[in-house]
Amino acid sequence: MRAIVDCNSFYCSCERLFRPELKHRPVVVLSNNDGCIISRSDEAKQLGVEMAGPYFKAKPLIEQYGVATFSYNYNL
Repeated sequence: MRAIVDCNSFYCSCERLFRPELKHRPVVVLSNNDGCIISRSDEAKQLGVEMAGPYFKAKPLIEQYGVATFSYNYNL
């Protein structure tokens, strides 16, 4: 038996699981070397943060709105 699971904003949801204070705050998760955005919460999407976009281009918007930013967590 196999299953394919497509989770919306998976890595953001994982971060929120261990940090409940992020529940209604915009969140983004970055790739291995913090080069690209690989996951966005719905709040971050509404602000216009683009998926798979380079972090350096989105950084001004992220800082302006206080978006919580995390590096990808392999262990998580």
